[in-house]
Amino acid sequence: MDHEYRYDVEILHLLVSKDHAYFGRSRDGVADVATTDADRVDVVAGKGIVGDRFFGKAAHMDAAMTLFAVESLEDIAQQLGSPSFDPLLPRRNVVLRGAELAPLVSEDFVLESDGSSVSFHGGRPAHPCVWMDRVLAPGAHKAMRGRGGIRCRPLSSGLLHRGPAVLVSPVPLDAARAHIASVRLPSRLP
Repeated sequence: MDHEYRYDVEILHLLVSKDHAYFGRSRDGVADVATTDADRVDVVAGKGIVGDRFFGKAAHMDAAMTLFAVESLEDIAQQLGSPSFDPLLPRRNVVLRGAELAPLVSEDFVLESDGSSVSFHGGRPAHPCVWMDRVLAPGAHKAMRGRGGIRCRPLSSGLLHRGPAVLVSPVPLDAARAHIASVRLPSRLP
């Protein structure tokens, strides 16, 4: 990274699931799959989280892990006039508080937690699927567009721990916030 900016963030959830819960038709319901909200996960460079459904899958090497900012979900719930949503329902691997993620697309960055660090390359946005209308609320699919987090490739191996963390980013916070403000939807969706 040419410039390095350090932000205090919090890792709220670390989701690991060996199977997909959202596939097929949403009217058929969510698959009953074992999902863990772990205290820590083992990340392997180029492969993802050990034990996760995307670990080592060739089709997902550039998107082996997903990161999501809980503030996006809170904002979406408010826009939809809904109570808060369970942050595990979007099924993103790492749920953070205090992170501006959208500006990290195509950027390298680091998450440091509990003495360990993992480097990532921000791949593409993690677009929501239509399942969000069923598992969150009607209109959630549309409301999450542009705010569904990012898909990443781990560049180094290490552990991620739930709790206080540091995001080491090439993007200054003011630029990140300006980017986020530019993709916000109106305060209430039709």
